[in-house]
Amino acid sequence: MDKKLKVGILGGTGMVGQRFISLLENHPWFEVAAIAASPRSAGKTYEEAIGGRWKMQTPMPETVKKIVVEDVSNVREVASGVDFVFSAVDMTKDEIKRIEEEYAKTETPVVSNNSAHRWTPDVPMVVPELNPEHLEVIASQKKRLGTTKGFIVVKPNCSIQSYTPALHALREFGIKEVVATTYQAISGAGKTFKDWPEMEHNIIPFIGGEEEKSEQEPLRIWGKVADGAIVKADGPVITTQCIRVPVLDGHTAAVFVNFEKKPSKEQILNAWKSFRGLPQELELPSAPKQFIQYLNEDDRPQVALDVQYENGMGVSMGRLREDILYDWKFIGLSHNTVRGAAGGAVLIAELLTAQKYITAK
Repeated sequence: MDKKLKVGILGGTGMVGQRFISLLENHPWFEVAAIAASPRSAGKTYEEAIGGRWKMQTPMPETVKKIVVEDVSNVREVASGVDFVFSAVDMTKDEIKRIEEEYAKTETPVVSNNSAHRWTPDVPMVVPELNPEHLEVIASQKKRLGTTKGFIVVKPNCSIQSYTPALHALREFGIKEVVATTYQAISGAGKTFKDWPEMEHNIIPFIGGEEEKSEQEPLRIWGKVADGAIVKADGPVITTQCIRVPVLDGHTAAVFVNFEKKPSKEQILNAWKSFRGLPQELELPSAPKQFIQYLNEDDRPQVALDVQYENGMGVSMGRLREDILYDWKFIGLSHNTVRGAAGGAVLIAELLTAQKYITAK
C-alpha cells in the first residue's frame, strides 16, 4: 500500500481502545490519526487523558501521546480527518447504534467492537476466516443508510472465538448439539486486577448477557444472506455457561459436541490443521498463518503458555477425547482482547481494505 489509511479510534481511552492503539503502532496499512472519547477526555492530549490508566503490558506508543482527544459526539469533525473508524465506545446500546450510524452517514466506514449492531439484519457480524461472504450485505445496508462509502461491520462476542472456529472447521460432519462452558478473563470486562482486586482467588458464575450471546451468535455467523439481510442458521442447538475466572487475558472453553456423522479423531485433527480462510489466502497483515493449532499434551492449552499463539490471533485446541454422552469433547483457548476484540476488528478492516470496501477518502 503506497499510503497508509487514516484511522480514528472511538472510545480510545478504554481497554479495547487502548488495545487498538497498541496493535496499530506499526501497522503496515493503517495509522492512528484521531482519537475520540467522552467530553471529560476531550481537549486533553491522549497521554493526559489516560493518566495512570494505561492497561497494556507494552508502553503507550510515542506517536499517539500528543494527539488531542476529540469529543466522540462531534461526529463530522472526527470523521473529517480519517478514512474509517474503529468503534469501542462505552455507551448504551441505543446510543451506540445511533452514533455508529451517524459516523457511517458521513461516508466513514465503521468497524465496531460493540454488540449494539450484531443483530441489525443488514450489518454483517464477521469472523474473517469463517463468514467473509456476509460482507455482501453491505450493499443493502448502504441503500438503507443512503451512503456510497459509509457502512458498519461488527465482530462477534469474544467468548465464542474460543470454540466456534474449531466447530466451523467440522461442519461437514453435521454438528447437532453443543455444550460449552467458558472460563473468561477479567479483561473481557475491561478490568485488570488493580481495578478489580475482589477477583483475585475468586470465581463468579455469572456474566450478564454472555450466555445468550454465546448460544446465538454462532448461529448468525453460520447464517445466510437472503433479501439483503443475514438470516441466522436453524442449528445446531448450543447451550452454554459463562464463568468469570481470575485470569487477566484469555478465554478458555470446555466443549462437548454431537455430530450427524461422527468423525474419527484423525479426521477432526486433520480438519483443524488444514483449515484456512480468506485472510490466510490473501496473506493479510494480522492473519495467523495457522489459525487453529492442536496441542497433544494433556495439560494444554494453558493461558500462561498459549494465549499469545500467533500474536494472539490464533486459537488453540487440546484434550480431544471421546465422551460417554457426547461424540467428542475438547478444550479451546483464545485471546479475548486480541482475536476476540481489537485484533479481530483490525483483521476485519484489513479484509475490507483488501476487497475495496474501505478506501482513502
